[in-house]
Amino acid sequence: MSFDDWILALHVLSAFAFVGGIVLFWVLIVASRSIDTAADTIRIQPIAKVGGRAVMVGATGTLVLGIWLALSYGGYDLWDAWIIAAVVLWFAASGVGARTGTEYTKAFDKARELESAGRMGSDGELLALNRTSRGAALHAASSLFLLLLIVDMIWKPGA
Repeated sequence: MSFDDWILALHVLSAFAFVGGIVLFWVLIVASRSIDTAADTIRIQPIAKVGGRAVMVGATGTLVLGIWLALSYGGYDLWDAWIIAAVVLWFAASGVGARTGTEYTKAFDKARELESAGRMGSDGELLALNRTSRGAALHAASSLFLLLLIVDMIWKPGA
């Protein structure tokens, strides 16, 4: 295997981490819709941190290694339409994903506030934060951008 083959393998592995983190967040979004206590909300935060790290490592790896591949593989240039589309979709997915994280972090902050106040029972405001429709819509948009990015990477339109 050549060095570029290894870079390609790591690029694909990074894409799996990126997608895996996004899927994990979907699981957490669905699971947290019925959570209305501080303890249960705080309990899922370490899982969300794992997802966040997977997305961060995967997103960074796909971008850096993808640019490396575009520069080193013959026949591709950074200004090819499908590569420009991939970079734009990457930034869109990452940017919207960061805003999604901000929406769901509000629930963790509220849960810690409730816990420090000794209020461990059900809380309607916490339930509403866990069910945020804005967060779900942003995550759906981020997921759509990521899906379009994958389609662009597989079929390379215009290449």
